[in-house]
Amino acid sequence: MTITAAIVVYAVTWFMVFFIVLQTRVTAQSDTGHVVPGTPPGAPAQEIVGRQAKLTTVIATVIWAIICGIILSGWITIEDLDWFDRMGPTEGS
Repeated sequence: MTITAAIVVYAVTWFMVFFIVLQTRVTAQSDTGHVVPGTPPGAPAQEIVGRQAKLTTVIATVIWAIICGIILSGWITIEDLDWFDRMGPTEGS
């Protein structure tokens, strides 16, 4: 795995986790009873992006380390994902 591939895997993992974490523990303005004029009632009641980004970084780093460990160990290779034999016959077949 190259450095560029590791960075791409981390970026994809981080954003996937971020979009999941953004939906957790959010209190809407309508739930608190105070809706700021000009905003929808479903808007978050407090600033959450900074805290969620820190949590995302911790979770994504753990997931990224597991993914990179699997790739670097050779446990799953590109040949394992070649379900339609587009890469040609493998050595064992």
